[in-house]
Amino acid sequence: MAEAKTKPTKASVPAFLAKVKDPALRADCDAVVALMSSVTKAPPVLWGTSIVGFGSYRLQYANGRQGDWPLAAFAPRAKQVVLYVMPGFAGYDELMQALGPVKCGVSCIYVKRLADLDQAALKRLLTRSVAETRKKYPAS
Repeated sequence: MAEAKTKPTKASVPAFLAKVKDPALRADCDAVVALMSSVTKAPPVLWGTSIVGFGSYRLQYANGRQGDWPLAAFAPRAKQVVLYVMPGFAGYDELMQALGPVKCGVSCIYVKRLADLDQAALKRLLTRSVAETRKKYPAS
């Protein structure tokens, strides 16, 4: 069975974020670090080569394979920040509407500018996500 490529590293998160070329996007990343650190009570850690994660939990897949993943995470991309909401968005309809205009994947929110989002709704969404993940995976 292949080993996961995305796992915690000892690389410097500030050095990684300093490489974000767009100053506004870099400022958004710094704000997300503060928010996710506050919500998870965990320091930022670089997972793999491009994901900044906070805390961790162990999950087991249907095939029996186990893996670790951050409780909350984000990844800066060329023109946006991708926020990872671990349990996905089922049951979060009201919070997702309150966020403002966003595009979503299965458990990702694609953010062009953090200022476009309702910050209180984002904090509530992340707080619920982390709480539900901790409840589902209590050893995290």
